[in-house]
Amino acid sequence: MLPIRASDEQVEQLERWVKAGTTPQNIALRSMIILEAHRGKSDKAIVESLKTSQPTIRLWKRRFVQGGPQALTQVAAGRGRKPEIKRQKITALIHATQHRKPPGQTHWSCRTMAKAKGVSFKTVQRIWNLHGLKPHQSRTFKLSRDKRFVEKLTDVVGVYLNPPDKAVVLCVGEKSQIQALDRTQPGLPLKKGRCGTYTHDHVRHATTTLFAALNILDGKVIGQCLPRHRHREFLKFLRTVDGEFPPELDLHLILDNYGTHKHPKVERLVNQASAFQTALYADERFVDQPGRALVPGTDRKSDPARRVRQRRRSGTCHPNFPG
Repeated sequence: MLPIRASDEQVEQLERWVKAGTTPQNIALRSMIILEAHRGKSDKAIVESLKTSQPTIRLWKRRFVQGGPQALTQVAAGRGRKPEIKRQKITALIHATQHRKPPGQTHWSCRTMAKAKGVSFKTVQRIWNLHGLKPHQSRTFKLSRDKRFVEKLTDVVGVYLNPPDKAVVLCVGEKSQIQALDRTQPGLPLKKGRCGTYTHDHVRHATTTLFAALNILDGKVIGQCLPRHRHREFLKFLRTVDGEFPPELDLHLILDNYGTHKHPKVERLVNQASAFQTALYADERFVDQPGRALVPGTDRKSDPARRVRQRRRSGTCHPNFPG
């Protein structure tokens, strides 16, 4: 009988395996064999208590002495059927799946790959499942080719995460050509046995354009619907936004590269007031177009400290960042 002397840490680990409900039954049985042997029970007594055989007890006692508790979780290679597919062939199959395409097709299937590599399609399925490969699925992405993309992204996200003092950061956007739809007839009133009703057809009342500014701090949205989407409407919306906040706060607007934001009349309005030009910081980096960043509000001309600063961003900004 091989004596078993387990340390306190090993005994504690074996007891956790025995008590855990997620432990496989074969590992739990091996752990109980070692615990019983550690308590001084004979092989015959362990056979009777655990309903197992003496060769099994001797096997796992010897494995425990050689490798400790971790040896109980491992199964030595037996004399069964050896794998027919070499490791090099599996590596080549995985590499072909990841970096090549079959002639005239967009992606591999199990049968096309099996035919190309000389294996069964079931083998291809097992290898793909083991390595998490799904050639039939695809996901779109776009990498910006702008050389200043990182600089722009850092500037925009920096304003979101660390806004300037005494300033409000707004994410501004427009949604044009919104269809103003209505049902052709009003719904019938509810009554017992009849739910709410509405007609299946609708009438189209032209289109509208939504201008919206999201306050990053509290989530408040300032919205305005206008009939058209031109620089005039854009300036009107900016003046509306300007009137929503106290004059002592600066407004930092995150915009996209839409042509309305860079219209000549907008730029002329920006550049006509020299008092606002002096408010620019010398070390400030404005995204996309430095220097074209101030739009004065018509109702605040008497206050030169009041300004609306636009930060334009690239249209290829990372989708995980707002704005």
